[in-house]
Amino acid sequence: MGRKLIQHATIVNENEIFVGNILIDGEVIIEVSREQINTEPDDEIIDATGLYCMPGVIDDQVHFREPGLTHKADIASESRAALAGGITSYMEMPNTVPNTLTQELLEEKYKVAENTSYVNYSFFMGASNDNLEEVLKTDPKSVCGIKVFMGSSTGNMLVDNESVLEKLFEKCDMLIATHCEDEMTIRENTSIYREKYGEDVPIACHPEIRNEEACYKSSSMAVALAKKHNSRLHVLHISTEKELQLFEQGPLRDKRITAEACIHHLWFSDKDYAEKGTFIKWNPAVKTARDRDAILEAVKSDRIDVIATDHAPHTRSEKENSYFSAPSGGPLVQHALVAMLEHYHNGNISLEKIVEKMCHAVADCFQINKRGYIRPGYFADLVLVDLNEPWTVSSENILYKCGWSPFEGTQFNSSVKKVFVNGAMAYSDGSISESRLVRRLTFNR
Repeated sequence: MGRKLIQHATIVNENEIFVGNILIDGEVIIEVSREQINTEPDDEIIDATGLYCMPGVIDDQVHFREPGLTHKADIASESRAALAGGITSYMEMPNTVPNTLTQELLEEKYKVAENTSYVNYSFFMGASNDNLEEVLKTDPKSVCGIKVFMGSSTGNMLVDNESVLEKLFEKCDMLIATHCEDEMTIRENTSIYREKYGEDVPIACHPEIRNEEACYKSSSMAVALAKKHNSRLHVLHISTEKELQLFEQGPLRDKRITAEACIHHLWFSDKDYAEKGTFIKWNPAVKTARDRDAILEAVKSDRIDVIATDHAPHTRSEKENSYFSAPSGGPLVQHALVAMLEHYHNGNISLEKIVEKMCHAVADCFQINKRGYIRPGYFADLVLVDLNEPWTVSSENILYKCGWSPFEGTQFNSSVKKVFVNGAMAYSDGSISESRLVRRLTFNR
């Protein structure tokens, strides 16, 4: 690929913002400087005057639906959307069809990504009530982590056997990522609301069925198990203020137990069900404005460690159903970064904190090899953003295979202009390169 010089960019990196230059040679950054960098005749020069340069976003929770659910999405379509949104690496979940519960099925997903993904990739190994031996075979240097659904899920992935959970937390040396909602609480609440409304339960009842109690009961169990066994626990998509008391405030490097916030829990509240309906039906549910605001404050105070999407698309026709028939989840990867930048424009969070929680901290949390920072020797995964180029989300510019977004009609003030993946310009002003110079993520464990 030769050398590239990004000039005059406003660089946001490691809690600093400064105008500088970045020299790339092949796949890696070789120099970052506030001063002019000497060039060679064949160097490609990219003038980034007026643009902000950030590390590529790393999304630690996506559902790209392949294999088995490719009418909704696939690795190629959703990684293209992620690329356009400034995401240069993702970690994908195991609740595909079949569920990723064996090492063979896990490696099959890696092979698909090698041939079709537009950004860097890793895949979680799934846990069930009866595959502990398979889980313990997972290579920590080449797989991001183990995913445990401590709540309703697809297929055979609900882990509700307490002895299995105990053994998993005791024996697994890898990062364990948990979806925490108590199944019994949800079932009891569902019965109450079904008795009251029949099959026509209002969507506004979703956060009452999958309520604070269900989340806290499960999250507190996971935290207790992790403390008992000194496990490396990462609790996904925190949705309630109450759960925040389970997590320590402070630097990530000092933690064995970490937590994630997702875009939808930082943006929507229960008041939005009236307009958005089942299109903002997620598990865990979008809850109150107080919960939303508390989660954002926890992100800023370092009680919550990373920001992700939980991108989980379904077709429009699937979502346009009654409460019990409409599946939970929605597409977010194309709009995650610009949504957080909107929080910046509104004075809710700094650019430095956005980069910390979407780039640096994810790399640190998962011990990703040479990504997440703008540093010499690191892979050149970079995003150039114009903070003053407004645009409106519409069906014409949505790249998700499902063709819709919960942000349709929303105007964002920032635009992703260029994205570099492993030194290659993979996205530029709406154009996606087909060169696909992508890599499987590796981990320093």
